[in-house]
Amino acid sequence: MSRRRGKRYDDTPRIDSKKILASIIAIIVVIMIIYSLKILLVDNRKQKDVSSLTTYQVAYDNEKWGVIDNKGSIVIKAEYDEMIMIPDKNKDLFICSYDVDYGNESYKTKVINKRGNEILKEYENVEPIENTDGMTVWYENNVLKYKKDEKFGLINFDGKKILDAEYDDIYAMSGIEKSIIIEKDGKKGLVNTSLGEIIIPVEYIEISSLTDTYENGYIVRNSENKSGVIGADKTKILDAKFDEVRNVYSNNYYVVVQNGTMQVIDNQEKVILDKGFDSIEEIAVDNFIIIKNNKYGVISKDGNEIIPTEYENLKFAFSNYYIAQKNGKYGIIDNEENTKIDFKYDTISYIKSADFFECERENYTTDVLDRNLNTVLENVIISDLNIENGYLRVRENSDYKYYNFKFEEKTNKDMLATNTLFLVKENGKFGYENKNGDRVVDCIYDDAKEQNEFGYCAVKKDGLWGSLKSDGTVVAKPSVNLDEYLYIDFIGDWYRYNDLSLNIYTK
Repeated sequence: MSRRRGKRYDDTPRIDSKKILASIIAIIVVIMIIYSLKILLVDNRKQKDVSSLTTYQVAYDNEKWGVIDNKGSIVIKAEYDEMIMIPDKNKDLFICSYDVDYGNESYKTKVINKRGNEILKEYENVEPIENTDGMTVWYENNVLKYKKDEKFGLINFDGKKILDAEYDDIYAMSGIEKSIIIEKDGKKGLVNTSLGEIIIPVEYIEISSLTDTYENGYIVRNSENKSGVIGADKTKILDAKFDEVRNVYSNNYYVVVQNGTMQVIDNQEKVILDKGFDSIEEIAVDNFIIIKNNKYGVISKDGNEIIPTEYENLKFAFSNYYIAQKNGKYGIIDNEENTKIDFKYDTISYIKSADFFECERENYTTDVLDRNLNTVLENVIISDLNIENGYLRVRENSDYKYYNFKFEEKTNKDMLATNTLFLVKENGKFGYENKNGDRVVDCIYDDAKEQNEFGYCAVKKDGLWGSLKSDGTVVAKPSVNLDEYLYIDFIGDWYRYNDLSLNIYTK
């Protein structure tokens, strides 16, 4: 910090005690400010560093279940016969099952915290609400189910009651977040957990999502077997008077079936389109992807042909681009049916959140195209697509490279800003450097992984895996054969269970 000298004194200055006292006070204030800023900066850095916040994971050891934290320390001893459920990895709330009778499908639960103390004791059989999209399994956030007198209700993680126990069943809408189905007397309603209240009353025989996100609303079917649409904000969008509402929506257009005729209507229930197709599969702005005679094409809302129905599959990407299938292969065309990318790929996906095309070849490698359809990466294997941090990690030959979503090549230090160790390769062996490029771990390992979110690095030597701490010291000597494992990851000396749908660590 630079400091100005102040005014020049006479050769024999007089001492001004008030000025000296004021100066001392000013200096003390400056020191306190600097110290406070330093603490804030350190705290902020700690929050951003790997593994600085405590999280919890399910542990499995000697055929028993427990809980560890992100340091690998045992929080709940592995002594339970049933898997412990952790509804939120950031919260020390653990649900343990006991007195399990598989024949009668009955059990009891208790909720404990990290000290082993029982909590939420005023509620019986508390359990999380599990959901899945078919690939991953998760628990719904900040909502728990409880049971009383053979009925079910809802509470939040702090024990605040959301619903009284008066429902025959409560469960998640499959694959849709924040959407909890409640059943009573043969009828269904829906709770939106972001609002913490019932948004669809318990008076329908069926409720499903309109699209793959709850924000676009829900299709409801009443006891007269008629369907309508209710929004996530409780708004009744379409009255329940249609024979069917299809799971197709965009720009306030809905696809319904009425008296055997499929129609496109708007949110005022005005018919936009009702002929020229056998089925409508997708809405692309003001155009519609249709099926006619088992082939895909595109028509406008006026019924004019945009793309002839001669494709085996067709999906809208953006602007005027479509992913099309012909003769078993995929390419990209525009709305004038110009072939922009040849039909040579096994699959093509438009990754909307990163704004690029992922094109898979028959040899299991991938080409990546930017939004201008330029091939920016060719014959690579994508090992990580991190939307939150905005990067791709790809394997090219035997090396890994990082790219941002502008497809500028970056280093692991650029992309993994919170890490303390960074993977390096030298003479076919792996080691680690710190942020300054100083070698922390010599290149002695046959294989290795980048530091994970918990601060640990998985390393392989002589066919066996172990782990290093965030400072590069060995925490678990390589001793475990994980050749059959799909994903290699460690917390201390605990390694990830070989089932990616379950977040479990074992020894």
